[in-house]
Amino acid sequence: MRTIFTLLVLAFLINALPAQSTAYVISGGPTLGLQKWDNGGDRQVLFKYHVALALESVNNEDDKSAMFIQGGYHVKGSANRTRFLFNNGGAGTFKQEYLFNNLSLAIGAKQKFVTGAGGQNRYFYYGAIRTDYTLSTNIDELNNQFGGFTNIYAPQVAFMNRWMFGLSIGGGWQFPIADLIGGQITLSVSPDVTNQYRQPALPNVINPNNPGSPVTLGEQRIRNTAVEISFGLRLLHKVELVD
Repeated sequence: MRTIFTLLVLAFLINALPAQSTAYVISGGPTLGLQKWDNGGDRQVLFKYHVALALESVNNEDDKSAMFIQGGYHVKGSANRTRFLFNNGGAGTFKQEYLFNNLSLAIGAKQKFVTGAGGQNRYFYYGAIRTDYTLSTNIDELNNQFGGFTNIYAPQVAFMNRWMFGLSIGGGWQFPIADLIGGQITLSVSPDVTNQYRQPALPNVINPNNPGSPVTLGEQRIRNTAVEISFGLRLLHKVELVD
């Protein structure tokens, strides 16, 4: 809660800076979810989506730099896809997706560079710190999808972390559409510094599918990285100082 309060205060300060206008950026697009599992084998890319709303300062003098705060909804995770053959010669694909539906709040700084005739187009890069909160996951659904068979090596909701901390870096291009309306295209990479999931080593776990053979489960840690392409609409609230 303290982190959220701090970010909200910074958002207010962005909006209150003298000689500053404000851009409201509504964006969304595809998310490529990547996860590192310590003891889960190779994980494949999860193809999902995100939506976000950002509040960004606009310097009326030169618009070469900005501060911003952004909140969004991001579906993160990873997938397993296995291709199999039927006896009749056909083929199919079994897909298993681990989904973590996360709210994200980030604050950062952006550096802009003028490009193109007229000085209205700008390309930019940025960096931000970020905190995520997991609203929901499909771990329980995956664990129950095989009926009576129980996979004791699968992640369990009890060991999932709701709060994560991470970074976001990216770059893109912004361009005018009308007097107070613009567009924006951004490519970003957002690795988590903390784990989405952490299960300690568990000795003597009873296997419900073979109760006479207890097993030891090794420590399992899962960490997210999201690669996202965002298409945004910029709505400018322009502040003009009058002497």
